[in-house]
Amino acid sequence: MVQVPNKILTLEEFLVLPETQPTLEYIDGEIIQKPIPQGKHSTIQGELCPTINSVIKVQKMGWAFPELRCTFGGRSIVPDVAVFSWTRLPVDRNGDIANTFNAAPD
Repeated sequence: MVQVPNKILTLEEFLVLPETQPTLEYIDGEIIQKPIPQGKHSTIQGELCPTINSVIKVQKMGWAFPELRCTFGGRSIVPDVAVFSWTRLPVDRNGDIANTFNAAPD
């Protein structure tokens, strides 16, 4: 990963910044540029989510998402694939998947 030189920001300050390309992540107080995926990586990622979802989503066990910003534990990352338990999926007022995925309280 390439570290992006920048002034030190809090997680809250980082979260109000506009999204960039390539994506930035906030880990342990540092802003880090996520590497841009290449062909083989993208191919695997593109196959992985539908494969996982063909089992867990249809059984309402969970849901796999590609390139979804996830904020929890003082970090804000964009994993290649994030899998959420069905009971932990954030929903909006209409019952649709929410746009923001933050750690839900236990």
